[in-house]
Amino acid sequence: MHRLAIRIFTLLAVALASVWAIEIPEDEVEGPFVRVKLNEDGSRTVFRRSPDNRTLTKRTYSANGVLKMITVYRMDANGNPRGCKIFDGQEQELFKVGYGYDKTWGRLVEERMFDSRVKNIDPESGQEMPVRRFIYTYDAQGNRSKPIAIVLRPGARAEDVYHGPSALEKNPFDEAPADPANPRAKPVGGNRPAP
Repeated sequence: MHRLAIRIFTLLAVALASVWAIEIPEDEVEGPFVRVKLNEDGSRTVFRRSPDNRTLTKRTYSANGVLKMITVYRMDANGNPRGCKIFDGQEQELFKVGYGYDKTWGRLVEERMFDSRVKNIDPESGQEMPVRRFIYTYDAQGNRSKPIAIVLRPGARAEDVYHGPSALEKNPFDEAPADPANPRAKPVGGNRPAP
């Protein structure tokens, strides 16, 4: 059902774009390497993966079709983001992010965000420091908590650095296959097995 709803919304978005003369690039129409998510505020997010599944690019457009943000994820062999770079709508790099995973379960446990424009150096160690960290915990059922934010800029809140976690809630390409229109349908023609 979820996949069907996405397809219907995509077709609706394409139809509305043609009516409103919003330009949707041809390579951003949903297919095996592209997913389009329409957001409640009228904006849309386009996910594009590379054929080898090692790169996932997320582009966020405003309701009137203006590119607002680009996030380029580098994925591991299991489809988990290992890091990403975040760009503004003019493709200026803003942040770079590293993700840490639990060795036993392979679940995301930490996100470290570094400012790409100004390096924050720890005066004691001389090492670059993140501007923000998110720590994730899990309940007994394996559900991820809301992140615990640690901001390393004096006087700043997590929202002041960046609007929220950069980690993917879920990979948009990790969907179950679409349900058949009629799950009790039988094949057409040929030999059919007895009921």
